Amino acid sequence: MSDADTELEARLEEQDSFEPPESFVEQANVSNPDIYEEFEENWPECWEAAADMLDWETEYDQTFDGSNPPFFEWFTGGELNASANCLDRHLDERGDEVAIEWVGEPTDEANRTYTYEDLHREVNEAAAALREMGVGEDDVVTMYMPMIPELPIAMLACARIGAPHSVVFAGFSADALATRMNAADSEYLITCDGYYRRGDPLDHLEKANEGLDNVEHDTETVVVERLPEDDAFDHDLRDDQRLWVDAVHAHKGAEVEPVARDAEDMLFLMYTSGTTGEPKGVKHTTGGYLSWAAWTSHAVLDIKPEDTYFCSADIGWITGHSYIVYGPLALGTTTMMYEGTPDHPERDRLWEIVEEYEATQLYTAPTAIRAFMKWGSEFPDQHDLSSLRLLGTVGEPINPRAWKWYYKHIGNEECPVVDTWWQTETGGMMVTTLPGVKEMKPGSAGPALPGIDAEIVDTTGEQVEPGRAGYLTIQKPWPGMLRTLYQNDERFVDEYWREYSDTDSDDWRDWTYFPEDGAKIDEDGYITVLGRVDDVINVSGHRLGTMEIESAIVGVEGVAEAAVVGGDHEMKGEAVYAYVITEDGYDGDEELRDAIIQGVEDGIGPIARPEQVIFTPELPKTRSGKIMRRLLEDIANGAELGDTSTLRNPDVVASIQEQVQK
Repeated sequence: MSDADTELEARLEEQDSFEPPESFVEQANVSNPDIYEEFEENWPECWEAAADMLDWETEYDQTFDGSNPPFFEWFTGGELNASANCLDRHLDERGDEVAIEWVGEPTDEANRTYTYEDLHREVNEAAAALREMGVGEDDVVTMYMPMIPELPIAMLACARIGAPHSVVFAGFSADALATRMNAADSEYLITCDGYYRRGDPLDHLEKANEGLDNVEHDTETVVVERLPEDDAFDHDLRDDQRLWVDAVHAHKGAEVEPVARDAEDMLFLMYTSGTTGEPKGVKHTTGGYLSWAAWTSHAVLDIKPEDTYFCSADIGWITGHSYIVYGPLALGTTTMMYEGTPDHPERDRLWEIVEEYEATQLYTAPTAIRAFMKWGSEFPDQHDLSSLRLLGTVGEPINPRAWKWYYKHIGNEECPVVDTWWQTETGGMMVTTLPGVKEMKPGSAGPALPGIDAEIVDTTGEQVEPGRAGYLTIQKPWPGMLRTLYQNDERFVDEYWREYSDTDSDDWRDWTYFPEDGAKIDEDGYITVLGRVDDVINVSGHRLGTMEIESAIVGVEGVAEAAVVGGDHEMKGEAVYAYVITEDGYDGDEELRDAIIQGVEDGIGPIARPEQVIFTPELPKTRSGKIMRRLLEDIANGAELGDTSTLRNPDVVASIQEQVQK
């Protein structure tokens, strides 16, 4: 590292806040600091700004209806169609502009580009095919597909005819598919024969068929042929299955009139994990959700029609729904889809894509950023990333060191970084900086968005002092919020609204949304999310957030990634176990172990001192990239591990067990 680089790293390390670049502010979609005060004074009518970003078939007659809490409604009386808002209204001015750039695997395969006219045509043909199959308004259509263009096409086709969709992540098991289809009473499935992962073809239809065998009602299935003949698996379609190409091509050139949907009609279901083990069907509606996805894409991600916007998430998760499909397409921009992984065929794959397509925004996860750090800055340094105007992070809190690396090595200190907190249930972003307005504080997501009333409270519901940990709560409803859990209103109330409200009250002001995340707030109103409330280790009566300990560990030079869990301890009740991945060029030796322990003691206090620091080349992760902390707890406690088949890297578990036993 040169002297100049060393000096720069030192300066960044010391800096705890960053102003947005003037050049960004000058062109930002939102740059007036008064927006926070205006939205607070004009709530709930302030959210008409979000509704005004859409085209309505019938104007709504009431912005917010809080008469039946917590079953809140937005833009009541209004009618619109999500597919028409994402496609039809752009045709006159942007019909020949690119809607979706799809980058597939293997890398020498021709990628696909869809203009708005192309996408409109294919969505209409798919909508006609679904209608011919018997799909009608309010029929739930399940999609079990990887990152291929037919997935957003099918989603928009369903929206066009008023049929809610339920997307199941392609990496989920056959059992997960069956559970979700049964829970949603879904009689229709759209899937594919296979797809690529790190250049290798995977047989997806076999897994889909295994899931269908456990669905408790009759189904019809449409199969997209993703794999070319050379890599295709040998499958005979069942009697109730047909090929996508046959179903859609039978309706070549068809046009389907968009069905006007009430603002409160369901747009889609998304199943998310529940504390009871039974997945929860989160219901999102057409008017509130779509307006929220559009407004946050505009205000936070600064998306403009002329952009080429790149979100590296999977559409099987809510991030892909809101910020690959609905938000960007509602704004008429070019949105990118990438089928592959960031390190195949080489570790510069993502930067190669950014350079080739001149991406203007990059929205990715801290997990990925930590991997980029571990691999080293030489990979992004090989590419021209100057097209980037804004960077974003999503999915979990990002520690300050990773934030600064991202800011420097990917954004060249010229791109604001939006660290966004939100959930499947919220529909879109809730806590983050407005990049054209607020300074950024690495490690802190930022203030709540304008019009969002977020408070950090204690167990009695009283606000905590700045700097103290508490529970993140949302005090007022918002348009993008979930309306209920599918066919389970009681669970909806119990899981989200009982903590800090009088549940007998008919006044919406007495109801508080509790997302089950711990957080703290500073004097400036910036919120640092500490992790799930249940991600807590109770050491000698002290409740320690795993996220806070992990952040302290990753702040130690030489550490790329860490996962912290609680292990049984005779004296303390629980003790801290830290599993650590080192950066390239660093050894997992006693010197680094001592530095980690000292870093935790300095950052949090001796009470958080790790009982053990276990160095490992990998952490057990699901196929979506989430660390399986439950397995790490079992290893720490010497317990039986159970099923590891859902892991992306099951082989690492035995290696970690051996390390702990040593």
